[in-house]
Amino acid sequence: MRAVLVLALAALAPAAAAQSTLFDSHVHLWDGEKSLQAYEAQLKAQKLGPADFAGMWFGGPNQTLAGDTAAIRAGNDGILALAARHPRMTAVVTVHPYDGQAALDELARVVKQGARILKIHPHTQKFEADDPRVLVLVQRAGELGVIVLIDNANILPGDSEKMFNLALHAPGTKIIFAHMGGMNFRFWNTLKAARTAEGLLGDNIYFDVSAIVALVADSPVEQEFVWTMRNVGIDHILLGSDYPQFSLEQNADALNRLGLDEQELAKVRYQNANALLDNVD
Repeated sequence: MRAVLVLALAALAPAAAAQSTLFDSHVHLWDGEKSLQAYEAQLKAQKLGPADFAGMWFGGPNQTLAGDTAAIRAGNDGILALAARHPRMTAVVTVHPYDGQAALDELARVVKQGARILKIHPHTQKFEADDPRVLVLVQRAGELGVIVLIDNANILPGDSEKMFNLALHAPGTKIIFAHMGGMNFRFWNTLKAARTAEGLLGDNIYFDVSAIVALVADSPVEQEFVWTMRNVGIDHILLGSDYPQFSLEQNADALNRLGLDEQELAKVRYQNANALLDNVD
């Protein structure tokens, strides 16, 4: 009997481990080490255990505008140094597209230091996503093997449409659209139709569902959101928290309430992020 019990527990262990494995693709560490310690303390308090995560330094109180090249360089150095001390963390750097060659030079510099994700934010950095300088930067990121994370909360008019066009013109760059269009998530169902057009669309569009999944779970539009997730492709969706505005627990719990099957949940919780990062090594 004891042998049977041991075997049963051994069989359950991998499933339990898989359920607790998380990758948080959207963490703001505005105060460096202090923010990271607070984030990890929150995970521990919420019994989520240690999680792998992508941490960025800018946003919120840390704004980066065109011309702030010294501040951008210092912030990038800080987040890269923080990641070097914390193996579970993937550093997210930034530049400003309107800084032209200076932005391209800074991107090349941080890539040499191990940067793998570049975050840009049209609203807080005050640029237009359809500006040619943005396309130049995004294309160069792809050439350097860098993933571009770009805010897509649909704060600005035409946000998602501009993002879609950007991805069309930079097929060699893996792009994560953060927040999956916000409450305009319905737009992204167009991908199901776009993929039927031969030669139109690369396989380069990904989404994180940070914050938005916590907003739509248990709402009147929940089933539309799940429908959209499946139309854009479960393989292309990442879990995120948007910490400190939202917790990982809020987002993970909301994801669990959407009615996805266990295979789909495992992909969104960790597997997709892991595969995406492996593909840009």
